[in-house]
Amino acid sequence: MVWSRLKKTKKMSLFLLIVILSAIGMVASVFIGYRQVSNAPEMLLTSIKEGANLSLGKIRQTATRNGIKEWSLEADSANYMEAENKVDLKKVSVIYFLEDSRKIYLEADQGTLQTDTNDIEFSGNVVIRNDEYQMKTEHLNYDHGQRIIICDQSIRIWGQGGELNAQSAKYDLNADQIVLKGNVVATVPRDFSAIPGRDKP
Repeated sequence: MVWSRLKKTKKMSLFLLIVILSAIGMVASVFIGYRQVSNAPEMLLTSIKEGANLSLGKIRQTATRNGIKEWSLEADSANYMEAENKVDLKKVSVIYFLEDSRKIYLEADQGTLQTDTNDIEFSGNVVIRNDEYQMKTEHLNYDHGQRIIICDQSIRIWGQGGELNAQSAKYDLNADQIVLKGNVVATVPRDFSAIPGRDKP
């Protein structure tokens, strides 16, 4: 009788030990995963591509091609929709990396990243800037394959004392060249030759 009770006690103790060890393992796994994401936020999107629809807090994603970083994205929040291969972003900012270590900065209220192509659609107070100029519009698209920013709405460009307005624009990041179309209006300083990059006659 006593021996039977001892066997039951040992079994119960072993069961409790297994439960405790399992709980500790789960807590450790969550902690380690959190530490990895905290130390490398860019893992967030790549780590959920096989999951269901998810809502996330602040995220970071980087796109590279042939080992070269092309852009780095951050957003205050993200909703990932696996079936549509897209992530809806809020308060998004992107740094585009050009040749010679130059950078282009973009900010917008909303964005949609296509996870299968890395194309991005931006809307709401869209601002693009570099060290010399700023551009503002309400909607544009980034074509990752061609590295082109396409603006299909009115756009304003200003800087160095001058201003340009147009109905649409296309910004080739590889060539670092902007083409404006539709009712292009320019306001330039009186001493136009003083603008850096323009040779005096």
